[in-house]
Amino acid sequence: MVKITHSDKETSRDNQQERLDPWWIVGFVDGEGCFSVSTFKNHTCKSGYQTLFEFVVTQGEKSKSALEAIRNYFGCGAIYINRRYDNHKYNLLRFCVRRQSDLKEKIVPFFNRYKLQSIKREQFEKFCARLLGSESSETIRQGPAKRDKI
Repeated sequence: MVKITHSDKETSRDNQQERLDPWWIVGFVDGEGCFSVSTFKNHTCKSGYQTLFEFVVTQGEKSKSALEAIRNYFGCGAIYINRRYDNHKYNLLRFCVRRQSDLKEKIVPFFNRYKLQSIKREQFEKFCARLLGSESSETIRQGPAKRDKI
């Protein structure tokens, strides 16, 4: 169940969308989220390598509405399907934000204001240090990746 907050005041209700409780998002990301930095070989980049930053929340296909609510809250990102070919009946879905401007202007400020409560906060801080210290905004969306442990 997705918790949505709203205002009963007539003037505020007309001027705002119903919004998720930010702390619900924090708890969800503490359990199901990930901040990753991947490095790819790319001969078109000056260094020969390219870095991809991602904020991802993964959930089973039956919980798609939770990922849609998070995507709508942030107003960015996309939901991708990861088809499963093992003994699980349902596919996995990934809400993913890769655009550096969205990461820097929406995701990072959100988690700086509403602090993660688990060890994921340390992972987030390392992610931010790399993201905010990066010089290039080039990203790619496919190909094999080497994932840094953060």
